[in-house]
Amino acid sequence: MKPGIRFFGALLLAFAAGAQAQNISIATGGTGGVYYPMGGGMAAMLSKAIPGMQATAEVTGGSVANMQLIGTGKPYIAFTQADAAIDALKGQDKFAGKPIPVRTLAVLYPNRMHVVTIDGTGITKIADMKGKRVSTGSGGSATEVFAFRVIEAAGLDKDKDMTRERLGVAESVSALKDRKIDAFFWVGGLPTAAVTDLANSPGVKIRMVDIAHLVPEMTKKHGNIYIKDVIPKATYNGMEADNQAATVTNLLAAHANMDDKTAYAIVKAVFDHRDEIIRVHKEAQNITLENQKTEASSIPWHPGAIKFFAEKGIKIN
Repeated sequence: MKPGIRFFGALLLAFAAGAQAQNISIATGGTGGVYYPMGGGMAAMLSKAIPGMQATAEVTGGSVANMQLIGTGKPYIAFTQADAAIDALKGQDKFAGKPIPVRTLAVLYPNRMHVVTIDGTGITKIADMKGKRVSTGSGGSATEVFAFRVIEAAGLDKDKDMTRERLGVAESVSALKDRKIDAFFWVGGLPTAAVTDLANSPGVKIRMVDIAHLVPEMTKKHGNIYIKDVIPKATYNGMEADNQAATVTNLLAAHANMDDKTAYAIVKAVFDHRDEIIRVHKEAQNITLENQKTEASSIPWHPGAIKFFAEKGIKIN
């Protein structure tokens, strides 16, 4: 082959590679939770597994902020709780009048509501939060959405019955250690690093408040998004009994305008290389084909995901 032809061929290859290059951001959460480390592991995996893709994990305020990022139409995929996703789709609550056409790529893992306090605050149930200083989660998080619904189900007014702070989990732990707050809400996987840090702190005795009994009242108003669950006492140092908790499903989501080929490639990579994500956080063990069911998502599924699961013998409507 003549040198000029070889050079021209190389240019064509370089142009083709550049044309296929795709940058994508993964909207996660704060650094003290599970979304961010798992998103980082997923970004590294996608960058290796999908030719031409460069994925990066982005620190965010959480599910609500993530849905807003999806709504920009820019190349994002996002971690989100099912309750925030359906609110975004319907344009309700924090998305009032601004619906977002969000679609599910995969069901990830269960997100447990932690209601955390320590010895000496006098809090053993949600009703005891009356007159106390409580963090209900950072602004832009689905923790805040979930917390408000728990407080309402317990018969309290989030604005009148407590002094409310809006802190992420790491900031909440620091504030509780310093006795600047009396309790905090956090929705996350098990274990959550920041809560582990609190439980292992010298001179601190962690207390987890039971809320499973409030689930029927919540589902009566918001639908079957929330389920009764348990945080085993072995999860965090100092727990004296299993915590009767409430859970909401986590989803990996994208905008409806994501092309089917890209969505398919992302979902395929997640399941083909799941072990790489598990090495980052064990909650990824819950990302299984068995958990991918029509009813497991609060929002419609992306056609690219439906195609992948159909190839695995899983029918999703």
